[in-house]
Amino acid sequence: MEGALEAQMWSDAVNQNNKTALLAWVKETGIQLVQVNGQRKYGGPPPGWIGEPPPSGSEVFIGKLPQDIYENKLIPLFQSVGKLYEFRLMMTFSGLNRGFAYAKYSSRRNAQIAIAALNSFEVQKGCPIMVCRSTEKCELCVDGLASSVEQGQLWTLLQEVTMGVLNISLYPSPSQKGGQLAVLKYNSHRAAAMAKKTLVEGNLGPYGEEIEVDWLKVDMKQKLRASSERTFPESLQPGGCKNGSPSQMPHDAVTCPLPQAFCVLDYLNALCKKQQLGIPVFLTKCVQANPDGWLRFWYQVVIPGYPSPFSGFMWIKPDKSGLSGHDKAKNAIALQLLKTLGCPVV
Repeated sequence: MEGALEAQMWSDAVNQNNKTALLAWVKETGIQLVQVNGQRKYGGPPPGWIGEPPPSGSEVFIGKLPQDIYENKLIPLFQSVGKLYEFRLMMTFSGLNRGFAYAKYSSRRNAQIAIAALNSFEVQKGCPIMVCRSTEKCELCVDGLASSVEQGQLWTLLQEVTMGVLNISLYPSPSQKGGQLAVLKYNSHRAAAMAKKTLVEGNLGPYGEEIEVDWLKVDMKQKLRASSERTFPESLQPGGCKNGSPSQMPHDAVTCPLPQAFCVLDYLNALCKKQQLGIPVFLTKCVQANPDGWLRFWYQVVIPGYPSPFSGFMWIKPDKSGLSGHDKAKNAIALQLLKTLGCPVV
C-alpha cells in the first residue's frame, strides 16, 4: 500500500506546472476530457455535433510531441485550422503524454489543411512536430491458433467478445508449425483497437497455448497473399468474388453432374469435404417480403478453408416443395458457390 502511495505522489509531482495549467484551462473553457485505455479524449462526437461521424481519411497522426505538453496547447492549435470531431492524446502512467496523438476532423479536406499547415510546426522552441495522414488500421493478425480451430468457431467467439468484425481468414502459421494464423478485419480503426485490447487480455485462451495478437503488417499481408495464391486454385482466389458475392462460372469450368438423390446443399458439403475445405457455415436472414410472394434474403457463407467469406442478397419465391424460404435460399446460394468452386451444376 505504501509503495502505491509513493508511486501516486511521484506521478502527481511530474510536470506539475503544466498539469495545473491544463486543469485551469479545462475549468475556464468547460471542455470535457475523458481518460480511457491509456488515452485522454476530447469529442467523438464534440458538443453540438449533428449527423454521422466523419468519413475515413479525416484523421491525422501527430508525432514527435514534447511529453510535457497537453490539450490546453494542442486542441486550440489543431482547431485553428479546421473543425475537430475528436482529439486523442496517448498518456503514460505518470501523466506525461507518450509523444503522439490523433486529431480527427469534420472532413478529409480539413485533415489535409492540418497536414499542410502544421507538419514541422514548432509547438515549443526547437520541437517541430510531425503531422501526417493516419492509416486507421482495421486488420489484426492472430498467430498461434490450434490446427483444430475452425472459422465458424472463431466467428462465433469474436461476435461475442468484440464489435464490428467483418471478415475472418485462416492461414497456416508461418512461425508456429502445425498452428494457424487468422486475419481479422473490422469496420473501423477504433473497433479493431478495442478488439486487439480484448483479445490480448486472454479471450482466445481455449484456442491455442501461445497466441500473439498484433496489427497486420504489410509484409505479412503480402506473404499471406502469396501463400494463398500457391495454395488455392484459380477458381478459389479472393479475386474470384466481386463485392463479396460468388463470381460467375468461368468459361473453362469443369461441369459436375448432380446426383438426383442429393440436394444442392448436400452436394456442396460433399465437394468441400472432398477438397478439404471444411463444411460451409450458412447465415441467412429475410430482410424483405414482397406482396407477390418473393422474399429477399441476406446471406453470409463461411467455408473454413477459403480465404474470405461470401456475402450478398438473394431473391427467393417459396413454392409447394415443402422447403422453407431459408432452405430454398441456402440451396440457391449453394448453387452459386458451386460455380465459384469450379464445379457448376448443369
